[in-house]
Parts: sequence; structure tokens; C-alpha cells
Amino acid sequence: MGYGPSGQQPSADQLADLRVHFRTVHGYRRAYRIAGSGPPLLLLHGIGDSSVSWVPILDRLAQSFTVIAPDLLGHGNSAKPRADYSVAAYANGMRDLLEILDIERVTVVGHSLGGGVAAQFAYQFPERCERLVLVASGGVGRDVTVMLRALSAPAAELAMVPMQLPVARSMVRLGFGVLRLAGTKLGADADELLRVIEGLPDADARTAFIRTLRSVVDWRGQVVTLRDRAYLAEAMPIQIVWGGRDGVIPVEHAALAAAAMPGSRLEIFDDAGHFPHHADPERFVALLEDFVFETEPMSHEPQRWRDLLVRGARPDVRPAAATVADLLASANAAAAVTEATSGS
Repeated sequence: MGYGPSGQQPSADQLADLRVHFRTVHGYRRAYRIAGSGPPLLLLHGIGDSSVSWVPILDRLAQSFTVIAPDLLGHGNSAKPRADYSVAAYANGMRDLLEILDIERVTVVGHSLGGGVAAQFAYQFPERCERLVLVASGGVGRDVTVMLRALSAPAAELAMVPMQLPVARSMVRLGFGVLRLAGTKLGADADELLRVIEGLPDADARTAFIRTLRSVVDWRGQVVTLRDRAYLAEAMPIQIVWGGRDGVIPVEHAALAAAAMPGSRLEIFDDAGHFPHHADPERFVALLEDFVFETEPMSHEPQRWRDLLVRGARPDVRPAAATVADLLASANAAAAVTEATSGS
């Protein structure tokens, strides 16, 4: 694996430095990991998760990039106050953390909820976003697993309390085990989902989880969309990554996102679930390296942005089922060629 176009090899200390750091932003403790050198990558995790989600690939990414992996407010080791947990508030928090760290511009990589936050960051602060990578991203379509819909319901906080008891935890593990043995898509992510659920150790963490969830999901599904403003990102290099067996957010959303963002790259990890960066970390790292070093960072042009707004948004992109199938088939075919080439 290379070290980026500069050829500068990071020190052993930089590669090993995956410990959690802390800074205070607006009176709240923010946790983050930072390592490596090179073009900055901001890595945003999913709901209920933390920067731990990126640890398996941080050292490899740090060989080519400066990686910043924060714990979003209400998650991991960051504070869990009674606060605003909307995607817009998260985007603001990321801008402020980068400001404190004296990092001007970044390529933003967002997984699940973090994908929605990444897209919001690109919308709110286009002058600070060079590229956008959406990994099994939220905010593309309404569909989402019934488990998250149920947890967004009134009084769901009360239902989560018994889940921390040993007997309830055993029942949850058993349920996921059944889903895994049945070969369901949700079962493909059983270990990851259990890790997230069991990573909510106290009432503050559970409350922050529920407040975050309700800002983006209700009983009918996802309530926010990135597609209505996707036309503003026409000059932004965009990489979309999805697992072909995603049981949390269906892979069809990858095609919806690609249709809303002409010129974006689409990559499907056929055998992966909701965590493609865990299912095949080497492929994921190589994909990120290729994407960053093969594309020019976006240079924000305020007049162009203004002209797009004046011209008005296109109608919400709703490609026909055949178009969705074609996009996914094309991505699968390209992935097959890549795998065959790398294996030869």
C-alpha cells in the first residue's frame, strides 16, 4: 500500500496513535481519534456506534491519509447531553471540531447515519468538503429495517432498559443467532448490530440514541432525504459504497443515490451487509485510495452554487425499477471485473 502522491511515510508514532483524544466544543466533551499524514479524511460512524467502527482500517488508512474519526455527540466517549441530535447539528459539530484541529478541508466518509451527516456537511459547508463518500448511507430513501422503526416509537426508551439485563441480552443474542442461521440479510450483520446494541451502557447513551433516531426515522421509515439537494453537488467527486446483503438499509438505495448524483462512482460489495468496510477492509481501503488520488478535490464556486439555487432543484429523482436494476447490475459487473483482475 502506498503513502499517497507525496511519498511521505508517516512515523511509527503516527500510525500507532489510535487512542482517543478529547477537545471541548461549546462546553461539551468531544472524543476523536487522529492518525497518519497526507490528505485529510473525516470518518463518520453510524447511529449508536462510535469511532471504534473505523479502528480496523485506521492504521491502513493512516499510511496514505490524515484520518480523523470522531465520536459524534451522544455516542462513544463524547458527551451525551440533552441537546440537538439532528443531522444539521452534527454537521455543525464536525465543522467546529475541524476548526479547532486547524483542518481546513477534508474528504468526508460517512457510514449509515454518518453518511447523512457527511452529505449534510457537504451541503452546509461546500467550501470545506473536497469529496464525499457514502457508505450504506442513511437519508436516501424511506426504507429502513423494522427494528429501527420500532425503536423510534413512543416509549421505546422504556423497552430498551430491560435489554441491558443479562437475561434480555441472552434473548437478543439468541434472536440474532436465529436470523444468522436462517441466512437473512439482517442476520449477516448480527455480530455488528449486537456490538452496537451492547455498546449502549447507560441511560444517557440510550436516550441520545433514541433522540438521534427520532430525528431521522419514524414508524414509516426515514424522514430525511439527501436527494432533494443532490443537484448542488454536481461538481463534487462522490463515491457510493454498499453491501449487496444490507438488511438495515436496502442496496437499492445505492442506485437511488447514484441516479440522484450523476457522475458519482458506485461500488457494491456483493457479500457484505451493512458494514462493507468490515466485510472486506482491504478492498475498502484500496477503493478509498483510488478514489481520492484519481479525483481532483472540488473547488467551491459561490456564483455557480448561487446559479444552481436560482435555477431551482430538479424534482426528486425517482428512477424506474429497471433503471435501479441496471445501475446495480452495472456496479456488480464492474466489481466482478475488479476482483478477477486483482486475483489474476
